[in-house]
Amino acid sequence: MSELVRAPRPATLPGLTGVDHIGFTVPDLEAARAFLVDVLGCEYMYSLGPFRHDDSDWMTEHLGVDPCAVMEQLHFFRCGGQAIFEVFQYAAPDQDVDQPRNSDIGGHHVALYVEDLDAALAFLQEQGLTVLGDPTASKGPSEGQRWVYFLSPWGMQFELVSYPDGKAYDRDRTAAGNPEEQSG
Repeated sequence: MSELVRAPRPATLPGLTGVDHIGFTVPDLEAARAFLVDVLGCEYMYSLGPFRHDDSDWMTEHLGVDPCAVMEQLHFFRCGGQAIFEVFQYAAPDQDVDQPRNSDIGGHHVALYVEDLDAALAFLQEQGLTVLGDPTASKGPSEGQRWVYFLSPWGMQFELVSYPDGKAYDRDRTAAGNPEEQSG
């Protein structure tokens, strides 16, 4: 009988400890700042820019944008004492102004944890923001979680999520004990 040969486990990114920031581009930085600070409660940190490199392909080589693109300015915000949002405003000859949907390649959303989903949802509705449907109660490993999507004033998708009593996945893991501690 032949011995089973196992392929080496692929290496993972050395030294990874977490997410540093999330960057996104908006059509109007001041409107985005008002939304992020006045509605979501983020803390404005600082601004940089403008950045342009008319004499080279630096913008294409380093940022994957048109070489004539101008990063007019970017603002940094802290959200909930943790996440950092790096928010850009560009001017570019080939700029696509359509928001990708979640189903589009490059589609995305930012999920924000809230303690009371119903209170947060009522607040968003009072602000006149578009909410996509009613809150959904998750099932399976995420049971215990409720969530709902909403749109920023410029159309970017955000999500409110809440699981104040935890998710089934975490409760089941805790009930089963830590497998790493049981081996060896």
